[in-house]
Amino acid sequence: MARKIDREPPLLRAMALIERVARADGAASLQALTQAAGLPKPTVYRMLTMLEEAGLVSREPDGRRVVAGPRLARLALDVLMNEAVRTPRHAILARLGAEVGETVNLTMLDRSEVVYLDRVESAWPLRMTLQPGSRVPLHCTASGKLLLASMPAARRRRVAAALELVRYTDNTITEPRALERELATIRRHGYATDNEEFLAGVVCVAVPVTSTGGAVVASVAVHAPVARMPLERVLTLTPALRRAATALTESFATDARGDTPAEPARVRKAGPRTKAKLAQAA
Repeated sequence: MARKIDREPPLLRAMALIERVARADGAASLQALTQAAGLPKPTVYRMLTMLEEAGLVSREPDGRRVVAGPRLARLALDVLMNEAVRTPRHAILARLGAEVGETVNLTMLDRSEVVYLDRVESAWPLRMTLQPGSRVPLHCTASGKLLLASMPAARRRRVAAALELVRYTDNTITEPRALERELATIRRHGYATDNEEFLAGVVCVAVPVTSTGGAVVASVAVHAPVARMPLERVLTLTPALRRAATALTESFATDARGDTPAEPARVRKAGPRTKAKLAQAA
């Protein structure tokens, strides 16, 4: 049963509304938010107006639905890139980078761009350097195409129609129908490639990182200079990427549960003797 927020302090009421908007699968209707809050409609409308003025939520053109606003999206990314939050996922990326011997990265969608949450560079002298927080296009990167392909159909069509399909290399897809065919192929295969589409001489493969409910929340990818590793060889790294994606899914689930890296759920719920044994085993 949905948690009512009618007895919470005003600040927590606003936070509860923000949480509902952020967790909604798509835009949240004002009617649904009002019912979930258990508050009078004028009260919910006033709260949403305040949140909209602060940039934390945005109303869709019809005025009846709201989505996460730019300030909330920025806050979410800042949290994910915070050093304390990044550490467990960085360890997963580091293990993946050591296994495949090439640069690996973790990315998420931010409106119509891909943002790098974290990255582990290869030891090779020939490599491309992009820092966490860097942004790249959707239509010509493996992660971008994967995240675009994973959107619900209506949202995917809306986002794709608004994209400026800039040509970066001779291989960049710049025709909308060709992009939609590529996205359909990605959905069938469960991975995406960048065959020198963003940077000449660089190839990439990306796989989805999902929530425990199965929704795609991020992408983990490996890229390399084609002179060192042609696309056919990069594709052989897909199983390693999928293993890392599974570990990353668990890391996001840990964030949602509130477990700390030092004391996961199985430790917190254990008794003193079990904790002692776990500590000795570690």
